[in-house]
Amino acid sequence: MTFNRRDLLKGAAAAGALNLAWPLSAGLSPAQAREAAEALGADYDPAPFTLGVASGDPQPTGVVLWTRLAPEPFADVSEQGLPEVVEVTWVVAEDPGLSRVVARGAFPASATLGHSVHVPVQGLTPGRAYWYAFTALGATSRTGRTRTAPAGPVPSVRFASANCQHFASGHYAAHRAIARENLDFVVHLGDYIYEGGPTGSALRDHNTPDPRTVADYRTRHALYKGDRSLREAHAAHPWFLTWDDHEVVNDYSGTGGGAPFLQRRAAAYQAWYEHMPHRDGGPGAHAAALPDPVIHRRRTWGDLVELTVLDLRSYRSAQNLPDGTILGAEQKAWLKDTVDRAPDAWHVWANSIMLSQLRGRPGGSYMFTDQWDGFLAERKEVLTHVHDSGLEDLVVITGDWHSAFVDDIRPDFDDTSSPVIGTEFTAHSVSSSAYSADWNAANGPLMGRANPHLRYFEGNRYGYDVYEVTPERFSTHMRVIADRRDPASPVTTLTTFHVDRGRAGSYEDPATKGSPAQWRRE
Repeated sequence: MTFNRRDLLKGAAAAGALNLAWPLSAGLSPAQAREAAEALGADYDPAPFTLGVASGDPQPTGVVLWTRLAPEPFADVSEQGLPEVVEVTWVVAEDPGLSRVVARGAFPASATLGHSVHVPVQGLTPGRAYWYAFTALGATSRTGRTRTAPAGPVPSVRFASANCQHFASGHYAAHRAIARENLDFVVHLGDYIYEGGPTGSALRDHNTPDPRTVADYRTRHALYKGDRSLREAHAAHPWFLTWDDHEVVNDYSGTGGGAPFLQRRAAAYQAWYEHMPHRDGGPGAHAAALPDPVIHRRRTWGDLVELTVLDLRSYRSAQNLPDGTILGAEQKAWLKDTVDRAPDAWHVWANSIMLSQLRGRPGGSYMFTDQWDGFLAERKEVLTHVHDSGLEDLVVITGDWHSAFVDDIRPDFDDTSSPVIGTEFTAHSVSSSAYSADWNAANGPLMGRANPHLRYFEGNRYGYDVYEVTPERFSTHMRVIADRRDPASPVTTLTTFHVDRGRAGSYEDPATKGSPAQWRRE
């Protein structure tokens, strides 16, 4: 069925029936909220596993398995009708029918963490697929599929990235396609949920209060998990995760704000953890996931890819300060050490907001200093360190912009003689609205002329990126959907860019170079 969530909401508001259309409106009972969500195309798995299953942070001998018991997705934990602690059993097998079992166990799902389950499975074989499921309260979840990371030589890797999936802006046809792709893993680059309502601030103020408590953020995650395609993508592949601002509130700084903000951030972080296949602790540490989950980490996929996941929200200072930081001192030192110790491989940074410089017009100011452009000294310090270390084959994958960019990375973006040390691919959004076609047509050429390192810009489409990596080449396929209004929208490849091993800089595949774009550097 093809329908537009945004049009339904607009029509309901005009008719004075918004409380029947937007599930997070104030005053709705859990049953009414679920009915409103289903009217917008949401559905849920059978209780108590309504929110689905997922796996994450794959390593050679283990992976994290996730689910959450929520018989009523929009009800508070105290209203779920569950005991304080529910025993959830789990099984991992070598086949989809779960007959060749290789691991099993039980996990105590506590109301303290929303009856969420995070099982760190160990003892698995590197580089192979597994299937898993959970059982609780006499019911069994859907079966999920996961994969362990390989060890040693790897001939190829195929993975995808997704970002920015505003529920009210359209369906998640991109995730439907990701679920059907032949992938080793998925990287989510942030803005998994949005804290705001379906339209402007006045609507949020009067009908949809911004979330403040753990319960508020739980219902928001429950709404987003109501998109079947998102649950399918989680069940199909293991995910690596980072976050951006809307998981808490727009443009927040992790180190700013007083006690009310810190309480809100802690609530958002807890709800995020409760709904994600996230492994406790950070790089080399055994820290608990709460109250501050450690996101940044380094993982390898055999000898072919070193994946460095960055957290660009939790430790940042205010922007536009001479000594400002986007990484925080500890994470910056860790990142530099990662660069210094880097193996001979492709080095992929999972980066939630644009690393490359972006001026709006020649000689103009930076467009958005909430990005790395608001932390000029630290960006130059980090990229100069990359150059001076001799690191090669750096590819940065980025979300946030709701448009696609391809950039050369230079230690000094204002100096065209500064060496190219890597490539940044910024992906389209899953559903979050981009600028208008007119804006893109007018500003694409301006951005191209203002940023000599910008090779490509396309802002009229939505989708995700697929990356195919071999020892010789890194290829980025920009997958785009035809229509956000259609949950089963067909997907095509808009264009493909390549980076050759040992040669910094990207080039567009000749077979797709004639595709539409608002800027292309010839």
